[in-house]
Amino acid sequence: MPTQIIFLNTHPIQYFAPLYKKVTSEIKDKNVKVWYCSKHGLEGEIDKQFGVSVKWDLPILEGYQYKFLKNSSWKPSIYNGFWGLFNWEILKLLRKEPKSLIIIHGWNFASSLLSIIGGKLLGHKIAIRGEAPITLERLRSKKSRILKGAFLRFLSIFVDHFFYIGQNNYEYYISYGISKKKLIFTPYAVDNERFQKEYQKLNLEKMQLRQELKLDPEVIYTLYSGKYIEKKHPMDLLLAITLLQEQGIRIGAVLMGEGALRPQLEAYIREKNLSNIHLTGFINQNHISKYYTASDLFVMCSDEGETWGLSTNEAMNFALPIILYNAVGCCPNLVNDNINGFSVDKHDITQLANAIKQICINHDLRQAQGKNSLKTINNYSYNQIIDGILLAINGK
Repeated sequence: MPTQIIFLNTHPIQYFAPLYKKVTSEIKDKNVKVWYCSKHGLEGEIDKQFGVSVKWDLPILEGYQYKFLKNSSWKPSIYNGFWGLFNWEILKLLRKEPKSLIIIHGWNFASSLLSIIGGKLLGHKIAIRGEAPITLERLRSKKSRILKGAFLRFLSIFVDHFFYIGQNNYEYYISYGISKKKLIFTPYAVDNERFQKEYQKLNLEKMQLRQELKLDPEVIYTLYSGKYIEKKHPMDLLLAITLLQEQGIRIGAVLMGEGALRPQLEAYIREKNLSNIHLTGFINQNHISKYYTASDLFVMCSDEGETWGLSTNEAMNFALPIILYNAVGCCPNLVNDNINGFSVDKHDITQLANAIKQICINHDLRQAQGKNSLKTINNYSYNQIIDGILLAINGK
């Protein structure tokens, strides 16, 4: 049985750091370590999709053991593909470590494969936690799927468990012949405890928050949270809002994010003379709770490239009804139609507008669906991830 747990990740990520802290505090009979293949994100580098400097304002290196590995790549960067992370040091470290459960986030870098193959050959137990959804895979060519299947069947020789994050990810593994016996549910999750505490505190001040954020207290606001980039299709939300405003409905939108599509969005808002539309720019972690609390419902109109969509988890912790395109990775897990929101066909603007309208004009429905979101998201927490890790350690 493994005597310790080692997480291998590309770089510190704001969603995962609280998980590592939680695992460290909850699984006290195992030594927990986190190895990072780079320091990306710690020094305020330019995020290529946000288009601005991003440095998280929450402590993401506290409460757990961590180590930064030397990157020997000749073109070091998380943006440079497979060879962007090439940490030879991993093999040296794994030779010295006691028998461990090594949890590796994906397989897209050279360092990932070093850990998977090298770790298994050195006697460790290997678990992969990826996020690839079946929805995106269905868009690939037959040749691409054949090659991917061959690769995964080879990889599975060295992998004890595949930690799947949701239904789409589960079906992805099944479609490529991964044994059900190797699959363990470890859902994608955010720090529910922190967000729900902030919601309880801030919800008492919702009208004051709206005043602070310059949001009209008489308007129903739809929240979008994410980068202004193609796969997230923020323009689809503005098109839906246009239809509703043309019907005389007092509906607005807060687009919490930044990105390359900003000029296009701004031009459209001017052209259509839309009211109550707020493009916030990049909002850091200590301030996003204000926008979730001040809003009335949440929309994610991404395509299949959205392998999960963790801002949906965040929104549900603030008791918001959710409307997701059915192409979004988390849709099968987090949307229960007519219970906590609606799923919408991708790029069907009329359907999107009608879903927003149903929630917008019915206060009681909005309140009931929001409460159901809060109930649902409690089943997608760090606790379920820890249960999956313990299942792997104890030899499922």
